[in-house]
Amino acid sequence: MNIPANLKYSPDHEWIKIEGNIATVGITDFAQGQLGDVVFVDIPSEGETLEKSDVFGAIEAVKTVADAFMPVSGKIIEINANLESSPESVNKDPYQEGWMVKIEMSDPSEVDSLLDAEAYKALL
Repeated sequence: MNIPANLKYSPDHEWIKIEGNIATVGITDFAQGQLGDVVFVDIPSEGETLEKSDVFGAIEAVKTVADAFMPVSGKIIEINANLESSPESVNKDPYQEGWMVKIEMSDPSEVDSLLDAEAYKALL
């Protein structure tokens, strides 16, 4: 299982990559493996400001649908438009091509409450 050391993780299996005040978010390799083949990603929240732990979208797989949760509070400034035509990239490359949203963080200190790679491995 791939758990990059340069990312932070939520207990809900989202990953977050911080670049200044912007955070890129997706679901972890573990999460996509549990879901199975992703067939649709629905993120209706572009432009919205959401709180940490709010649902920002849904991931539909062949057998189930799962909510995607905000790992930090902020405004969703970009959605990965490629997921509309290629939702399977969440399975193939969850940490690069399969990213879901970019967030302008409203409280960057919330990142401190997230898990590092070692703590996320221990959670699993």
